[in-house]
Amino acid sequence: MKVLVVDNEKGFASVLTNHLRRRKIEADSACSAAQALEYVRKFQPDVLVLDLQMPDISGLDVFRQIKVLDSTIEVILVTGNGSFDMVIACMQLGAFDYLMKPIDLNHFLDTITGAFENRMRALKERSHTFR
Repeated sequence: MKVLVVDNEKGFASVLTNHLRRRKIEADSACSAAQALEYVRKFQPDVLVLDLQMPDISGLDVFRQIKVLDSTIEVILVTGNGSFDMVIACMQLGAFDYLMKPIDLNHFLDTITGAFENRMRALKERSHTFR
């Protein structure tokens, strides 16, 4: 499983990334939308954890661009300021789930595992469709 954590708070992104790595999950982090889009191309994550408050473009725009790059990446939204209109818009566009800051690390791991399993099911179904 590969997870990319995208959060404009570098320390927060590092905490989540290190938590995943301690559990033997391949993880990396990005602190801007531009960096996130570059990492998606290079790192090819299964799951993307996306803060909706990004410094360069809105989380909704980042979400849309990521889904264009790879529609099978599962996206988990993170918000700390209650931007529920953006959460709802992303959920309607296919986000897997959303988490409120501060994040419970056990719930975080459960959510990532569920997102990864969901992606694996979708990829398996897709491969059967193309046969």
